Amino acid sequence: MSDTHEFVEQVQDRQRKDKRNKAHQGQGTQGQKVSSRQHSTNK
Repeated sequence: MSDTHEFVEQVQDRQRKDKRNKAHQGQGTQGQKVSSRQHSTNK
């Protein structure tokens, strides 16, 4: 019984952290993504 409770707490904690990280990183919204190329090759 306690193992199930601990597992649920871990899952909820992970979901909270994922939500916070997604808000900080801006992933999921195209406008906030940073280009993966460091230097432009267009001249």
